[in-house]
Amino acid sequence: MSFRMQNDTPQETEPVEEGSEEKQATTQTGDSKCEEKTLEEVNEEIERELEEFAEEEKNSEEQLQDELTKWKDTAVRAIADLENYRKRMAREKADTIRFGNQRLIEELLPVLDSFDMGMMAAEQDSSSMIYVGMQMVQKQMTDFLTSQGVEPLICNAGDDFDPNLHDAMSQENSDTVEAGKVLRVMRKGYKMGERLIRPVNVVVSQGIATEEDASSPEA
Repeated sequence: MSFRMQNDTPQETEPVEEGSEEKQATTQTGDSKCEEKTLEEVNEEIERELEEFAEEEKNSEEQLQDELTKWKDTAVRAIADLENYRKRMAREKADTIRFGNQRLIEELLPVLDSFDMGMMAAEQDSSSMIYVGMQMVQKQMTDFLTSQGVEPLICNAGDDFDPNLHDAMSQENSDTVEAGKVLRVMRKGYKMGERLIRPVNVVVSQGIATEEDASSPEA
């Protein structure tokens, strides 16, 4: 019987290079440093992004504040414009009501002028019933004009000529009224509230006649 002999020869092991362990340790240390450096960069990047985000938020907040201020100003102006519009419409409505009869009154004034001339003629017999009746009608007409806000313009001889209220029909020399003043009233003027509806027709004085004025007709 044969037995296979076990090989007692020890197996050869691969030789370990000198310094390999040190090299591996050095590699691991380098990797650790790379990882630490990467983390630092990540942290810095995060901090930078946070700062940028905070700056953007700040700018965005300022923009929103500017927009809010802008819209507030727009709203205030719109409210003011609306209030002015309401006041203007109320004023125009009041003027329409107030001056709605202006055309009718303007057409009535010549009738009143003729009536005043008739009253001047009727004054010669102030005791007559005709004159008394005309006085009553005149009072009714005056009361009606007053109720409509119509008032006669006060103008007398010697008053200063006002082109805003007076209409000069002619000019005449006068020994008693100085130049540039009203010599006499030709027709009454009226106003409706603050609105002039008819100026006063007047004759304006040229003052005392001079030699040139006296000789001009002969020329």
